[in-house]
Amino acid sequence: MMSRYLLGLLVVYSLQLKAQDGEKVAITAVLDGWHTAAANADYEAYFSKMTSDGAFIGTDAEENWSVKAFKEFSKPYFDQGKAWSFTALKRNIYISEDEKYAWFDELLDTWMELCRGSGVLRKEDGQWKIAHYVLSMTVPNDHANEVIALKKQKETLVKEKIKR
Repeated sequence: MMSRYLLGLLVVYSLQLKAQDGEKVAITAVLDGWHTAAANADYEAYFSKMTSDGAFIGTDAEENWSVKAFKEFSKPYFDQGKAWSFTALKRNIYISEDEKYAWFDELLDTWMELCRGSGVLRKEDGQWKIAHYVLSMTVPNDHANEVIALKKQKETLVKEKIKR
């Protein structure tokens, strides 16, 4: 009797893993399609992959945009046919048990050299949409002090502005 129970649990677990694999394929397609849309300066395709209440956090300390604000910022780049080109080199995807949310991190090849993207997707009407995306530049640990020195003056002003 116990072996039937264990076998049943194994089957259920196996089916859950298989379902999550299918969701990961769908999420990968959304993220890759999003990056491709930017590389092709396809404004409509790019923003169709984000939720209407989403956010994009850029590499500058003052870049924290709602989708509406990010659309306004990005439009001139897309209109010129020169958005940005990011290619995922490595990606990890995690999915909530109820399969309504997923979060990820990705190592990207960009014009800024290696960057890291991370974010959250939400399932809306059966489709995965990017609800929150954070783009970060990577800094080799042995060059951190040099980068800190480059950032210090501007980011001191940003901190003062925030504290006001």
